[in-house]
Amino acid sequence: MRRAAAAALLVLALGGCATFPEQGPREWREQLEGAGELGGPPVVPEPTPQPQPQQPPGQEGGDGPQQPPSGCEDPDPQVVATCLEPVGAIAVLPSASSALVGERQTGRVLRVEQGSEPELVATVPVDATGGGGLTGLVLSPSYIEDQLVYAYITTPEDNRVVRIAAGEPAKPVLTGIPRGPANNGGALAVDEDGSLLVATGNAGQNPPAQESLAGKLLRIDLQGRPAKGNPDPLSPTLSSGLQSPGGICVDPRRGAAWVTDRRAGEDALHLVVPGPLPPPAWRWPDRPGVAGCTALDGAVAVAQVRPQSLFVIRSDAKNLFVGAPEMLLQETYGRLSAATLAPDGLVWLGTINKAGGRPVSSDDRVIRIQPLAAGGDNRQ
Repeated sequence: MRRAAAAALLVLALGGCATFPEQGPREWREQLEGAGELGGPPVVPEPTPQPQPQQPPGQEGGDGPQQPPSGCEDPDPQVVATCLEPVGAIAVLPSASSALVGERQTGRVLRVEQGSEPELVATVPVDATGGGGLTGLVLSPSYIEDQLVYAYITTPEDNRVVRIAAGEPAKPVLTGIPRGPANNGGALAVDEDGSLLVATGNAGQNPPAQESLAGKLLRIDLQGRPAKGNPDPLSPTLSSGLQSPGGICVDPRRGAAWVTDRRAGEDALHLVVPGPLPPPAWRWPDRPGVAGCTALDGAVAVAQVRPQSLFVIRSDAKNLFVGAPEMLLQETYGRLSAATLAPDGLVWLGTINKAGGRPVSSDDRVIRIQPLAAGGDNRQ
């Protein structure tokens, strides 16, 4: 029942049931035996991390071993889709029972649902070198009416935002975002007023020119024009200072937006504000490879690649993080990448075990974390 217990902990964390004493911005450091709650020196991995062994779900303890995956068949009830290529992005459909999944290296966009074979929706030509490919995916704010999807992709010429309609070639929305030898990945989200938030990598430029679209948090309308309310009405730039963003998440209850960033010397989580990015709201000196994130009622959950876990922290009404973090799903599904919040409040995650991890036969996978209140004992 270990994953069920982790899922129950997740819904408590994201549902706001716990209270903590107020504290300022915090850093996560690996806990050492005999050290305090967050004590001990940080452990910074080598720039090129070595693959870590992964146990199949259900083999990590708890109430005893479960049957491991066999081919593409995965007995874990929280696994929605299997045998994918590394997952770059997920957008959950309004029904909340299915989602669109973008494969980073192939550019395929697939509709997945538990109990059904993945269905190809579109293939977007991408160049996955330098950390690029298909790394962002979000539904149109009026998806029920227009059935449109927006993606952040890397091409041989640039990074760009494109619009996808089933059965049609992808159409450019915003082009000319610089690409380079590294940090080509980006992320997408929709803010409160229906504008697109676009996090762009610095393309290996440190720092990029102020007028460049690299290393920025952009805010545009659905046609790619600067959104109303930007600091400069003629510019799509809302904020600047990103290096290698992993995800953007908007808290639907508070309206706050957060962006993860893999920086030189540390990973960071920033609160999105107009102008230059403020100092990180949370820092990871050990550089775990922060990826996608979700936010709900002040709780932020960040997918991590190297600790192979979901990192959950809570903020107060002033968006300052308080209390101790929680590490969920540790080494349960391997290297986590994409993360998104479904309309029903469940968290969907994607893995990238085929890209440097130790994949099991059913990788790469899409997982839907089903809290006990919604999914019974999660072992139907």
